[in-house]
Amino acid sequence: MKLQISFDSTNLNQALETAKKVDAYCDLFEIGSLTLLAFGVRAIEAFRQQFPQKQLVADTKIIDRGAEITDLMAKGGADFLTVMGGTNKHVLHTVAQAASHTKTHIIFDLIDSSAPGQTAMDAQGFGAHAIVMHKPHDEGESLEFLDSWSMVRGNTPLPIFIAAKINRSNVDKIIALKPDGIIVGSAITQASDPVQEAQFFYQLCKQKA
Repeated sequence: MKLQISFDSTNLNQALETAKKVDAYCDLFEIGSLTLLAFGVRAIEAFRQQFPQKQLVADTKIIDRGAEITDLMAKGGADFLTVMGGTNKHVLHTVAQAASHTKTHIIFDLIDSSAPGQTAMDAQGFGAHAIVMHKPHDEGESLEFLDSWSMVRGNTPLPIFIAAKINRSNVDKIIALKPDGIIVGSAITQASDPVQEAQFFYQLCKQKA
């Protein structure tokens, strides 16, 4: 099981400093949508310069202009891009083609899908390399969105990551589902001791691998 740490803030320098501290205790760094809105592709470039060997996920949440966004993020050094699974099929095809040309990988985000099981089933055909079950940040602590876990898991062979405001109090419930990875943000990046928290989640993931 992999640990992906999400950096989603408007302070790029602070994010990079925290990333340096926790680098040894995660598999992927995610540059969140808020960071991308604040700094654009420069955020990807900064992470790539500091961490040349780390896999980087750009949480682009693509719904349109897929080719242009994919090209920008690939040039910046992103390995993975997120695309909204519920968006237009023409957009999904466009992103898949652009990703193939730029050797980037696509992650389908099910947050906007009205039929997550069907979207999961279709994802591989659209060139996705992974799926993320993602609760809206503004939704609070509810885990109701995971009610569709069995349907999603049963409809795809792709790796599935879970992002759900994961913290020490709810991580056991999420780990019990045996996802391929979890995405942890503020529980690590805003902790008084980010290294301690990253190590906790990383070791938990590796114990469940």
